[in-house]
Amino acid sequence: MSAPMLDGVLASFERRLLERTEEHRSGDLLREAIAYHFGFGEFGPTRVGKRLRPQLLFRTAFQLGAPVEATLDAAVAVEILHNYSLVHDDIEDRDELRHGRPTLWARYGIAQAINAGDAMCAISFLALTQSGAHLGAQGALSAVRRLHEAHRAMCDGQARDIAFESRDAVAFEEYLEMIAGKTAALFGAACELGAICAAADATTAERARGFGREYGMAFQIRDDLLGVWGDEVETGKRVAGDLARRKWSFPIVWALAQPDSAARRTVAATYASGRSLDLHEVEAVRRALDELAARPACERAIAQRLESLQRFGDGDLYRFAADSLR
Repeated sequence: MSAPMLDGVLASFERRLLERTEEHRSGDLLREAIAYHFGFGEFGPTRVGKRLRPQLLFRTAFQLGAPVEATLDAAVAVEILHNYSLVHDDIEDRDELRHGRPTLWARYGIAQAINAGDAMCAISFLALTQSGAHLGAQGALSAVRRLHEAHRAMCDGQARDIAFESRDAVAFEEYLEMIAGKTAALFGAACELGAICAAADATTAERARGFGREYGMAFQIRDDLLGVWGDEVETGKRVAGDLARRKWSFPIVWALAQPDSAARRTVAATYASGRSLDLHEVEAVRRALDELAARPACERAIAQRLESLQRFGDGDLYRFAADSLR
């Protein structure tokens, strides 16, 4: 996909995103809260996410021959559902910053943020129903079903992630199951919806979902890496916040799967404390992870997932996925 074409598609997407959120919002405070989260109107311009899920949907769809108009509402639905999950995730993790500014709950309170997130979830599926004119009744039904399935998987993954916070240990396979739901499921749905927008057959749609899910696994591992060693300017979140909350991320579960050593014992003992970590403890864990070479392990895991994506082809979709993980 050429850069000018992509710019045009993304501009159309942003207009449709604003249109769909505007037409389904009601009540001054709810309108304000949703506008604040997205950075619309008086709350913009603000730094927005990379729109990775819509971009994957677009690139999948266009690679399979879909017209632009057939994709816009599906892409909007995926992005709004993703943002609903961010609102609730920020509450559950007590994160006060996103993209360098207060999160929705930090500004409006927990109750209003929960309600705004619920409204965004509803708006997501209302937006997807608008795609029926382009996808046909069966295509639209398939798209709605796939997005609901991804939503359920996201909730399951988030439930596991929350439950892990009270655990003294988490097995590597448990971690992979958690991120498969929490993160990879929606990436899978984005690619599958792209295939549905192109009226692809069931086998092609399933392959597209597989690509998205594999990409999502790599994306989460990279996000975990940035959660320990990232730049706050890049991530928009507090550096090492995942460690302070004792989040069971890839570097941690990988480190605890290694042979016994002083560094491994440091990680295990600190994470078994059952409470949030102070700055000294966070730095001790990070030093131990460095000793264990956990960062190179993350990078290898991302590279392996990326290599596996090549079995789906090396076209525009693959090149975008590879570039976004670097």
